[in-house]
Amino acid sequence: MHAIIDLFREGSVAHAILVLSLAVSAGLALGQIRVLKVSLGVGGVLFTGLLLGHLGITVDAPTMDFVREFGLILFVYAIGLQVGPGFFASLRKRGLPLNLLAAGIVLGGTGLAALIAWLSGIGIPTAVGLLSGAVTNTPSLGAAQQALKDLPAARADAVQLLGLGYALAYPFGIFGILFTFQVVRRLFSIDPEAERKVFQRSERRDVPSIITKDFEVANPNLAGKTVDELLEVTGRGVVVTRVYRAGVQRVALHDFRLEAGDALHAVGTASRLEAFRVIVGKESGLGLPTMPSDIVFRPVVVTKKEVVGREIDDLGLDEAYGVIVTRVIRAGIEFTPAKGLPLSFGDRLMVVGEATAIERAAKELGDSREDLEKPQIVPIFVGIALGVLVGSWPIEIPGVPAPVKLGLAGGPLLVAILLARLGKVGPILVYMPNAAKSLLREFGIALFLACVGLKAGEKLIPVLMSRQGLLWVGLGALITVVPLVVGGIVARAAMKLDFVTITGVLSGSMTDPPALAYATQLFGSDAPSIAYATVYPLTMLLRVVLAQLFVLVGLG
Repeated sequence: MHAIIDLFREGSVAHAILVLSLAVSAGLALGQIRVLKVSLGVGGVLFTGLLLGHLGITVDAPTMDFVREFGLILFVYAIGLQVGPGFFASLRKRGLPLNLLAAGIVLGGTGLAALIAWLSGIGIPTAVGLLSGAVTNTPSLGAAQQALKDLPAARADAVQLLGLGYALAYPFGIFGILFTFQVVRRLFSIDPEAERKVFQRSERRDVPSIITKDFEVANPNLAGKTVDELLEVTGRGVVVTRVYRAGVQRVALHDFRLEAGDALHAVGTASRLEAFRVIVGKESGLGLPTMPSDIVFRPVVVTKKEVVGREIDDLGLDEAYGVIVTRVIRAGIEFTPAKGLPLSFGDRLMVVGEATAIERAAKELGDSREDLEKPQIVPIFVGIALGVLVGSWPIEIPGVPAPVKLGLAGGPLLVAILLARLGKVGPILVYMPNAAKSLLREFGIALFLACVGLKAGEKLIPVLMSRQGLLWVGLGALITVVPLVVGGIVARAAMKLDFVTITGVLSGSMTDPPALAYATQLFGSDAPSIAYATVYPLTMLLRVVLAQLFVLVGLG
């Protein structure tokens, strides 16, 4: 019995684990409760932490500080790994206008919080806490807390005020963005289903579908040319996979010489295949894949370390094994293999050839489902170490009294994005299955929110029940709604964006997963997540840096 009682005595490791586990498990259960089709999700952990802290059930300060910061690192590092592979591609596609819109929302909210701090006299720590809670951005809270620790002149209770402001503004931060969705929808009489169809048509134009067709070689100038020479003329956006001659199908290897009357099976986009037809001759209705032959095709997954980063042409699969890669599927996007394309771990290659030849090629590429599901542990800790170093590097900004740091939120996030984009650094393979990334992300944010709640819970109820607390809630609501409504109006009226993209950008500018979940439910698809991922990294970095600047400039 005494051993059980000892568990509830603050100061022991067992006590800390027990309290944190209670806060997280009860909070996740609370987060499953839906109100108006919306749930708090992992945000429920903040409120169970607040309750336990209010009841005096807490953890000693050194342990809490370590768990809070480590949880934050795990969370942002997993986010970086998740968005890193598609981050630069999304920037090239239409990232500039969307990121400018999101940055405007971030800067507008920060400016409004600064104005509120000046006019109301609530103080910089409280205003920064309200800002972080109002935009549901936990890493900015962590960055602000770290900046406060670097200022010896800061008030002793400044960190606690940050947590209180965050906790009071956070609930409306979640529901405020959903309110904004409805405001924009009503203002412009938007039909979500019609907007979803507009978005799908736009995406199909941006990423043309890959199709296949048969053609007959009717151009006499092609007689005697190799398949590779033909593709040099027609362009590399088309892949020829089969040749039919004299009743026999063959794999269209690069050195195969063509004759007039040959039937070719080609893969590419509709526009590329039309250009191919103009040069080759005419379309054929043979339907080569449906005709009896020894040629098959199947997906092969890249899981061999030595292959990652190499180009498909450099592997020489056609010469060595007699097979052809017709298309690549990466992050759900299908495209023909362009010259110079480096392979990434987890790429699915559609390979055409004889069954035994494909099996030999598969061994060269890896094709191991077991390796695909196995997380690489070394790059996690190497990346975190690099992230801490980058985040601790002081950046001098003219006019700011102390150097700005990316901190334990921004540093690991930036490093994770870069590592995920590279895929491989020397012998280190940067890869993590989606399930493992989700686990790391949710585990980290749950620990962080539990510690924030435990620390702020002691003073929450007295502040909330006071006129001051109600004022803070109202100010937080303003910081949530005003920049979002203005951003939504600008996005629709000036930028002419579809509502699917608008909801994704607004959710991303708030770095708000519950809002993204609501948007996907509203449209019945994951389409808003494209815009969300496009603006998320820049938004996260901006919020982390601006929170520090807010503290350093305001209190320095």
